[in-house]
Amino acid sequence: MTTHVDDLTDPRLRDYVHLRDVQLRSSLEAERGIYLAEGEKVVRRAVEAGHRPLSFLMAPRWLDTLADVLDASDVPCFVLDEGLIEELTGFHVHRGALAALERPEPLAVEDVLRTARRIVVLEDLVDHTNIGAVFRTVAALGLDAVLLSPRCADPLYRRSVKVAMGAVFRLPYARLDDWYAGPDLLRDAGFTTYAMTLADDAVPLDSVPADVDRLAIVVGGEGHGLTEHWQREADLRVTIPMAEGIDSLNVAASVAVACWHLRPR
Repeated sequence: MTTHVDDLTDPRLRDYVHLRDVQLRSSLEAERGIYLAEGEKVVRRAVEAGHRPLSFLMAPRWLDTLADVLDASDVPCFVLDEGLIEELTGFHVHRGALAALERPEPLAVEDVLRTARRIVVLEDLVDHTNIGAVFRTVAALGLDAVLLSPRCADPLYRRSVKVAMGAVFRLPYARLDDWYAGPDLLRDAGFTTYAMTLADDAVPLDSVPADVDRLAIVVGGEGHGLTEHWQREADLRVTIPMAEGIDSLNVAASVAVACWHLRPR
């Protein structure tokens, strides 16, 4: 169902208008129950994961590359010149293809934890790039799932999905609404919690055991770090040893180091 379009006011394109505005996009995507995937690989992985496409938007040069994905779907594919796509969306779609997909139903925390052995818990990460990088790392290093605080950025926001290279489609995750009760929930589920912190009494990451049955790496938000409640309630407070004069890493880099050390063996 390929349709060439040259009118940017066409109402069928409304899901793709002004993608640069984070607040606007977040509101519209939640209201319409959609999310957006950008790039040939990410679009393909979203569809292969079983997520239902609502429409595609792409430049003519991508029709052949994604022909198998388009042929397997009965939803419209809107074809625009690349200059018009940039004007419509408000940014350069350098990977050439977009898809609007139906948001899957959110998973329950209990369902995510039921079979997980190693997880990452994120408190108030508000940057979509960091969220995407964390998901890509967690999936790549073989951990099982992610839990998010209520204020964390949306893993299905376009930028998160793009940076994660589709890892958000394969990695189970859930939001923990009662965030204060989170440490008790993990403890009752049999998890040993490792709180990443710069606290004076934190022990070096490379000195803690990695062979516990179930473990959770708990990481705080950009800048302010992990709240005192989660630090205090954790089984272990750990830090990454660093060179003199350097006190911290980007949160996504910290997660990568911790996941590497505590990865399943």
